[in-house]
Amino acid sequence: MKKLYRYVKIQSVVYLKDIGFYACWYFVIINLLSAVVCISDKRRAVKNKWRISENSLMLLTVLGGGIGMYIAMLAVRHKTRRKKFMIGVPAIVIIEAVMLIYAFY
Repeated sequence: MKKLYRYVKIQSVVYLKDIGFYACWYFVIINLLSAVVCISDKRRAVKNKWRISENSLMLLTVLGGGIGMYIAMLAVRHKTRRKKFMIGVPAIVIIEAVMLIYAFY
């Protein structure tokens, strides 16, 4: 007795060709979020309120928000005396850029 198998074609929600589109939007959103968080932390520092930890700011940088973080840091003069941020943020951005170029080419 021969069994008949039914093949079901499953379509993925995200196509491989659309990954670049979603990646661009991810980087736009994470950089805007990083800039907003950096500016918010500067305002909190001026008003002597509860602050956002440095580790959280660096985490946003590692997640891809380094460009937004660096521009906001320079714009509002926040964390510019810290070597951890003035050297670390651009270094992370360069490392991420090299990794992306290597991954896509």
